[in-house]
Formats: sequence, structure tokens, C-alpha cells
Amino acid sequence: MAEALTEFFSGLGLSNEMVIFLVSVLPVIELRGGLIAAAILGVKWYVAFPICFVGNMLPIPFILLFIRKIFAWMKQVRWLKKWIEKLENKTRKKGARIQKGWLIGLIIFVGIPLPGTGGWTGALAADLFDIRFKHALPAITIGVALAGAIMLILTYFFPGLFGFVFQ
Repeated sequence: MAEALTEFFSGLGLSNEMVIFLVSVLPVIELRGGLIAAAILGVKWYVAFPICFVGNMLPIPFILLFIRKIFAWMKQVRWLKKWIEKLENKTRKKGARIQKGWLIGLIIFVGIPLPGTGGWTGALAADLFDIRFKHALPAITIGVALAGAIMLILTYFFPGLFGFVFQ
């Protein structure tokens, strides 16, 4: 998916830095995909990491502050209501680990780069489990940094693990 988005955004004539930023802002793909895009584009890791980190973190405060209102509004539309409730249930199920030791749980949930985890889902889970903004934002920030460090190592220093070598 990161490869296809990289091609798409590059095809628009955007700079490599803007491409990796945009990939990193997107839900599900986030910083993980941004770092893969950066490696594909040949962007040095020390340039890519801060761009991807900022891109991933940019929507998080807004999600933490406004997601309940947005979801309440979306639930007023019948076909969106089913989708939102499914998303909330899936997040509650995945985020159940967070409730036990919420701070460490949230950091690990966001920081281990697996499908269905990340800053967006962590912010949604924090809101669903009533973790206050002042606690959730630092935990998610640490988790995103951890995920970034893991992906940076895998993408730039062990690229063969993905089955192809980046430029």
C-alpha cells in the first residue's frame, strides 16, 4: 500500500519530503508507511524520520479532542452508523490490553508496528477508554517514536526483511 501511495503522490509532482509526509498522515499507514515510502524514494533516514514522525502526530491531538463529536455526528447517518460502531467495537477489542496498565499499554499498543495499531487507533482507544488528553498524548507520542524506531531499523538497516531492497 505504501508503494502505491508513493507512486500516486510522486506522480502529482510533489517533493519526496511532501510525499512521505502525506503518507505518514494517513490512517492505518501512518509513520510506518511513510518510512517505507522514504526508503523507496531514497530519502536519508535522518531526514525521513522527523518528517514521518510529525506527519503521524499531526492528527493525534485533533482525534483525541474531537473524535466523540465526529462519531456522534456520523452515527446520525444510517450507513455510517454501522461502520462507526464496527470501528468502535474493533478498537475496544484490540484496546482491551490498554486498560490493565493504561500508560504502558497505550505505549506498547501504538509502538509495536502491527496492522490495526498505531497513533490513530491509539488515540481512538484512549478516547473510548476515557484516558485524559494530558496522559494520552505523551503516551501516544512515545508509542509513535517507538514504532518509528522499529520501522527505521527494519526499513533502512534490514530492508531485505521486506522482500525487496530500497534504493
